[in-house]
Amino acid sequence: MKKTVLTFGLISAAVSSAMMLLTVPFMDRLGFDRGAILGYTAIVLSFLLVFFGIRSYRENVAGGTLTFGRGLTVGLLIALLSCIGYVATWEVIYFKLAPGFTDKYAAYAIERVRASGGSQQAIDEKRRQMEQFKEWYDKPLFNAAVTFLEPFPIGVAVALISAAVLRKRKAKMC
Repeated sequence: MKKTVLTFGLISAAVSSAMMLLTVPFMDRLGFDRGAILGYTAIVLSFLLVFFGIRSYRENVAGGTLTFGRGLTVGLLIALLSCIGYVATWEVIYFKLAPGFTDKYAAYAIERVRASGGSQQAIDEKRRQMEQFKEWYDKPLFNAAVTFLEPFPIGVAVALISAAVLRKRKAKMC
């Protein structure tokens, strides 16, 4: 199981990391709305490797059979590795390659409140929230935890679905 998890987990991490790094030069042109769509699309694509990893485990290690529990374990471990790679890449991007990211995001969030007709009180509240968020987000451990929570629920869902679809019991002998 270890080899399968490492192989597919690292490939999945590489896919999500590469997609993230490829979009950094275009962050300002993409905007936050399109960037989020592109980002989550890349996450889903990278988690396709969870499915293929579970299938590979079933066919190459487990002799063609797979319980739901074992498939889920393999899938969650692959997703965990992928998420760790995703977080490591974001930490480098946030702290080294994209300084001022939270300032730009805060301006975007405040402008959205203003554009939607928010009152001055609502705008001031959003500004206060974004200042608090920036203070927390500038702490690497908090940043890593929040970043981990972006892809991991998707990875869990893909692992659950994949384990259910790929489970295969031994054929009964008559």
